Amino acid sequence: MKDDNLAGRVAGLIGLVEYQTGSIVSRTVIDKPTGTLTLFAFDKGQGLSEHTAPFDAMVYVFDGEAEIAISGKPLVVNQGEMVIMPANQPHALKAGRRFKMMLVMIKS
Repeated sequence: MKDDNLAGRVAGLIGLVEYQTGSIVSRTVIDKPTGTLTLFAFDKGQGLSEHTAPFDAMVYVFDGEAEIAISGKPLVVNQGEMVIMPANQPHALKAGRRFKMMLVMIKS
């Protein structure tokens, strides 16, 4: 579902999704047939196990530090940095310390 209350207004990324103890919190900002934009907040120790997606996806870390593995290659993505996760390549995310990220997936 698209978050219509953000349409046409200025918003800061940091406050759009909040940390929750022991959890991963997500907020979908745009959800279209051609792509999605989703914000996530990962508490320390949380993660997503290895999986694949049929489309390229861009992760932008806007708070903290993410540990991301793409096809078994470990990467550390710091605040203000991004990485492209290629389509059909296995990837996993882990929060060695808590972090917030924006995930942009383009489907066409």
